[in-house]
Amino acid sequence: MRTVLRRPDFRLLFAGVVATMVGESALLLVLAIWVKDLTGSNSLAGITLFAIVAPALAAPLLGWVVDRFRRRPFLFSAVLATALALTPLLLVRDEHDIWIIYGVGVLYGASAIMVSAALNGLIKEILPEELLAEANGALQTVRQGLRLVGPLGGAALFSTFGGQAVVALSITCLLVGAAGIAALKVREERPAVSELHWLAEVSAGVRQLLGQPALRRSTIGLALAVAVVGFIETLIFAYVDFGLHRGPAFVSVIVCVQGVGGLTGGLIAAKVVHRLGEIGTTAVGILVFGLGFAGLVYPNLALAFASAIVVGVGIPLAIVGFNTLLQRVTPSAVMGRVAAASEALISTPQALSIAAGAVLVTIVDYRLLFAFMAVSMAAVAAYLWAGRLLSPPRPVDPVEAVDLVKAVDPVDGVVTPAVTEPGAA
Repeated sequence: MRTVLRRPDFRLLFAGVVATMVGESALLLVLAIWVKDLTGSNSLAGITLFAIVAPALAAPLLGWVVDRFRRRPFLFSAVLATALALTPLLLVRDEHDIWIIYGVGVLYGASAIMVSAALNGLIKEILPEELLAEANGALQTVRQGLRLVGPLGGAALFSTFGGQAVVALSITCLLVGAAGIAALKVREERPAVSELHWLAEVSAGVRQLLGQPALRRSTIGLALAVAVVGFIETLIFAYVDFGLHRGPAFVSVIVCVQGVGGLTGGLIAAKVVHRLGEIGTTAVGILVFGLGFAGLVYPNLALAFASAIVVGVGIPLAIVGFNTLLQRVTPSAVMGRVAAASEALISTPQALSIAAGAVLVTIVDYRLLFAFMAVSMAAVAAYLWAGRLLSPPRPVDPVEAVDLVKAVDPVDGVVTPAVTEPGAA
């Protein structure tokens, strides 16, 4: 991780993205808490998360839009647009205004898909293949580490000053992040104009995603996992309410504790990728999910915190493994479409899972659902592990990694192609 952070170009991008993460970590959970606070309904709170992931249905089209522009300018514009999309939340006052929260959730979800696709493309643009895992690990370390303070801080701000204060903080963070991205210097060629029919262009990401064996297995595995993991968005409110007998804001405490595990997982993710390969790392991450969910079957405060930490470790392992594989094997020209297609093929089951969880929690004991989730994660992990040799380990020579840092122009930080010795690993 230290190697990639020595690069001036990545440090600047990293700073901008971290600022946006701060705003996101404070806001996302607050949206669901806000709905729960206004309505008293666990199901309506869970549907808030459904609204955010629902735009994944249009992800191939959104990815096509991303690929029509250079990465840095598009990422800058998308972050600014996200800040603008949050402003209607300042008008929310009572339960009659929850449609505003749902509407903004949909816009935020669409923006998140395009920002993620552009960011994946930009990372691939400025970094050599050997440093992709370190870059993804660094970003996940911060994202998961923010769970230590972001949700709890957001909930505290919500409880003290209301949802509008959290929204104002998030908008400010997004504007700061956009400024950092704007300062990044990257030489990018304008995307070539394709002569294919627009429908073929839109579907190019799906064809690449399902046509490449390693990506296909990883995508199917993750889709199967999130088809069950989405239950957690509603189950966690029932667990806190009926199991721990606490208010909805206590969910932020569990998410905060989860950040301890997430920070650990982010720090070790790159090393695990180099040791086990991308698919193997994703398999381990999902297996760890299952262990954490198994611990939630029995409601106990100490066990809840321990399980949250375990789940937290698994999240960055699965994400870094998948994202690194996606970036490594995908041509730059279709990076946005492939990244967005992966969002569609993974987030659509997640959206359905969240909706199903909102229904199931009213008719099935949440403890049985957690047990089902644990068993399902073990089965998915076994499926992925069986295909781990499709993306074998790719260890990085420390000497070569230092040479890769030197490939950055020391004057202006603009990326130039990295040159390694013939036969370098």
